[in-house]
Amino acid sequence: MKAITYSTYGGAEVLELTERPTPKVGPDSVLVNVRAASVNPVDWKIRAGYLDSVLDVFFPAIPGWDVAGVVERTGPAVTEFAVGDEVVGYVREDVLFNGTFAEQVAAPVRTLARKPRNFSWAQAGGLPLAGLTAYQCLVHALKVTDGDTVLVHAAAGGVGSLAGQIAVALGARVIGTASERNHEYLRGRGIEPVTYGDGLAARVRELVPEGVNAVLDLVGGDALQTTPDVLVEPGRVASIVDGEGVGKLGGHYVFVRPDAVDLAALVDLAEAGKVTVEVAETYPLAEAAAAHRSSEQGHTRGKIVVLVGG
Repeated sequence: MKAITYSTYGGAEVLELTERPTPKVGPDSVLVNVRAASVNPVDWKIRAGYLDSVLDVFFPAIPGWDVAGVVERTGPAVTEFAVGDEVVGYVREDVLFNGTFAEQVAAPVRTLARKPRNFSWAQAGGLPLAGLTAYQCLVHALKVTDGDTVLVHAAAGGVGSLAGQIAVALGARVIGTASERNHEYLRGRGIEPVTYGDGLAARVRELVPEGVNAVLDLVGGDALQTTPDVLVEPGRVASIVDGEGVGKLGGHYVFVRPDAVDLAALVDLAEAGKVTVEVAETYPLAEAAAAHRSSEQGHTRGKIVVLVGG
């Protein structure tokens, strides 16, 4: 099969289109014919070697954890899926070797759910990691409920754009930080935009004088430091960026985990029309390096997706 691989840490130029053996399918896994896989910041951070101290990478490695595709073969213990089923998955294990930037991937069933029927392949490929990150922050860490007011930092990004929609679906009033060019985009999804940067706390207080109940930090730094100035006590805060900083505020650091139940809940929200995926750019598999470079620029609204089969 064709796959993107890299044999050493480095910049996007280390990514190559190569031929790799078809992955073996374990008892609790299925072989997926990949239709789409999305780029997440963690992908290029691993490729650059930034996570070498916590994650074993076996070269030549295939990058990617997000997948949308069709089941080609099932392992002998699998009862959840059948050949021909359309699925999405956050196919992360504790080592990186056979990722999703390939024509086929072996995916444990614990990482999969059925594909939203109303999503294109590109949208489906962009849902799992970012959607699960947002869902697990809001539902499990922040426990957002009907009537809450939630501040989402970087609300137009890959995770933020999904987090705002999920929070709205949970019944919350949502305020999202974004550049002015993305304000109309946020309003179209039921999110009240505020411009990030100096004076952010005052701008949030203009919208919500009493303060917000929960803060979801997706950028760290100064954004996280504004939390005490906008949060009602006892408020809740979660971060996917700064574990030490959010801990000092009494909040939660969240590193997304594969979870079939949570992913199925996301699919339900998608099919109910409450959550959609903004696809910013698509690239063919052979141009995965360009997709990585685009992600590294850090200003994408929505998701960058690599299209594989058809």
